[in-house]
Amino acid sequence: MSEPIRVLVTGAAGQIAYSLLFSIAKGDVFGKDQPITLLLLDITPMLPVLEGVVMELQDCALPLLREIVPTDKEDVAFKDLDAAILVGSMPRKEGMERKDLLKANVAIFKGQGAALEKYAKKTVKVLVVGNPANTNCLIAAKSAPSIPKANFSCLTRLDHNRARSQVAMACGVPATHVRNMIIWGNHSSTQYPDVHHCLVRMSGSELACFDAVKDDVWLKGDFIATVQQRGAAVIKARKLSSAMSAAKAICDHMRDLWSGTAEGEFTSMGVYSSGNPYGVPEDLIYSFPVQIKDKTWKIVEGLTINDFSKSKMDATAAELIEERDTAVSFLGV
Repeated sequence: MSEPIRVLVTGAAGQIAYSLLFSIAKGDVFGKDQPITLLLLDITPMLPVLEGVVMELQDCALPLLREIVPTDKEDVAFKDLDAAILVGSMPRKEGMERKDLLKANVAIFKGQGAALEKYAKKTVKVLVVGNPANTNCLIAAKSAPSIPKANFSCLTRLDHNRARSQVAMACGVPATHVRNMIIWGNHSSTQYPDVHHCLVRMSGSELACFDAVKDDVWLKGDFIATVQQRGAAVIKARKLSSAMSAAKAICDHMRDLWSGTAEGEFTSMGVYSSGNPYGVPEDLIYSFPVQIKDKTWKIVEGLTINDFSKSKMDATAAELIEERDTAVSFLGV
């Protein structure tokens, strides 16, 4: 067996982490023969709850889980990391302006970026989950200048999975029969789930999504709105935000990042936009279709973008530019 890898989860006493940690610890993410040291970071008041999570992980008697380190100290949590999953963030409270939310999160992710810079391996792979995920990811990346920008990504896999599932249900096939869905842009209600390059396997052959679904009005209207608003719909129904599906998406994202995407398939990830082939403005964390090999992502090139898609892609980019500029103005505070 290889040496244990060091994996950090922040917000480790929270809902998403509770659904996530078991899958990581039993080998579903980094491989069935990869031992793991789990570093669990949360704020000081949550340490008693975190102790309960540690007890449960111990009680699972998992062969790959070599060590669990619960802590509220960044110098402990970020030391020599191979992977960091940054789940913890300041949630939006009632009556809170988006600007105030950004300001609070800039402080958190500036600090975590600085901790990555100081303590983590330069090869660390960082996934930002805490919202606003794209902009939080950009702030963390800017605060860790000696770690390559390509090592930072944010979670849009949940949106990608939601979109695949909606198409699969419309066609009466399993979600695994739907491939090459794309989420462009921000993990927000401006994101654009794009089916123009999506393929659906039905009755032994693969069809273009529009031919499989046979409902262009739905695909250009309610389908997009459903994916964009799905997080809010879950909160309205559950009175809590998505946790099980978010944890599954984190596992999917990190597994693909570690092991690569299947031949001929791509997935969606929020990654650094500079030098992209689709005219998306520079210096954003923007969701693109990517293929992954040897732990390195590459934006899929050569996809035709029609006017409908271009307008949607521009709208979500505009929101990200505004978020970035507001966030960066807080960096010096």
